[in-house]
Amino acid sequence: MPEPLLIRVRDALSGIKLEGGRDIVTSGAVRGLTADDNGAVRFALELSAADASRAETLLEAAKAEASAVDGVATVSAVATAHNDAPSRGGHDNPLGLKKQKAPEGGALGDVKSVIAVASGKGGVGKSTLAANLAVAFARAGRKTGFLDADIYGPSAPTLFGVPGKTEMLDGKLQPKTAHGVSVMSIGFLVDPEQALAWRGPMVMGALKQLMRDVAWGPLDVLIVDTPPGTGDAHLSLIQSKRLTGAVIVSTPQEMALADVRRGVALFRKTSVPILGVIENMAWLEGHDGARQFLFGEGGAQKAAAELDAPFLGALPLYPELRAASDAGRPLAAGDHPAAEEFGKIAEKIGALLSDSGVKLASLRPS
Repeated sequence: MPEPLLIRVRDALSGIKLEGGRDIVTSGAVRGLTADDNGAVRFALELSAADASRAETLLEAAKAEASAVDGVATVSAVATAHNDAPSRGGHDNPLGLKKQKAPEGGALGDVKSVIAVASGKGGVGKSTLAANLAVAFARAGRKTGFLDADIYGPSAPTLFGVPGKTEMLDGKLQPKTAHGVSVMSIGFLVDPEQALAWRGPMVMGALKQLMRDVAWGPLDVLIVDTPPGTGDAHLSLIQSKRLTGAVIVSTPQEMALADVRRGVALFRKTSVPILGVIENMAWLEGHDGARQFLFGEGGAQKAAAELDAPFLGALPLYPELRAASDAGRPLAAGDHPAAEEFGKIAEKIGALLSDSGVKLASLRPS
């Protein structure tokens, strides 16, 4: 199975050494690395004073290594030897919060399971599904949290019906509570009309703060709604060493095969168990019960089988779901038929989490 382009580029860049022998990746010199579906790679090199004199040489070497990776079409990169972090708090504190002592046991120390919900691309209903899945866990009696990890396009305030700013108490951000779920999003911290022109390092820093500097309290499960694709936010979550597993969401069209493979490969490369694949918008059911397969039939299920990943189920296209999401009333919180379907998927995942030491071990790559 081919590795995601982002990881292959990172591996290539790690061969370039700085003064002292460390490579440009592990040293943190590579900032804001992205690789899109068209093979366009972008990154910045932020060099210390010791390496400033070699900035041009290092930049050209990095661009050459990245360009040589199979699948890379273009490379855009710049080098800087000065700290251009914003005055608000720097890359490690882009939210401008008061510095706190790191909690014992690391971030999310009182959270039993952390599940990333991911998709190979946008537009597959991932955030809506993640929110309803969180509500389904809460209705099943589990203490549940929801972290909106999409820094550029936060949707949790709308999906849960909790707009407005959050509060700070004893140096910690306070999550909002809706439908039995503790919810945190950067949407609670910035103006909804504000466009965040943040590069990769600041996105990663903000995400770390939303894990570390929030009063989550004891949770059975924390659902993390990740941005579409594979990028800095996903790598930041993986590097936190707190992911219990990942759920991949896709639509049934043939393109789902590539999207599911990309997501599965990213997490397997980093030894994060794949809890399963969900096929969303699988069909539209008419008043007579007939099913219309608007986006093709069974693409995500087929991809899961080919990748030997668990298939958690298919969800139909519910016309009421759009209105309910816009109104901040997840269907999983009521008596709509969708609530039962979300509950079934939550139950399947819960069965894995209940004995994670044994069951999740079988979902790791050999």
